[in-house]
Amino acid sequence: VQLVESGGGLVQPGGSLRLSCAASGFTFSRAAMSWYRQAPGKERELVAAIDSGGGSPNYADSVKGRFTISRDNAKNTVYLQMNSLKPEDTAVYYCNAVWRYWGQGTRVTVSA
Repeated sequence: VQLVESGGGLVQPGGSLRLSCAASGFTFSRAAMSWYRQAPGKERELVAAIDSGGGSPNYADSVKGRFTISRDNAKNTVYLQMNSLKPEDTAVYYCNAVWRYWGQGTRVTVSA
């Protein structure tokens, strides 16, 4: 199983980023996928999750209305669109497959 995140970077407050996670080594179209994040000094937390068919997305209260999780099963890729970013969104963001496998993470820094 391989999960490769991309799209992180430095963005100003109020800005947007789109994270991507390219998956391989398993049947992506049957897998629930999720995004987690870990801020410095804090525990890793669930940000958003989506079922295998792309329905029933769930979000942490802190990101509802700002972040959108989606997937393209033809491309074996899951996305996290992040809008209206805040400094407290600064973290390393991790892709997760079937609540078991992890990517290496991509860093997001929201700062003026």
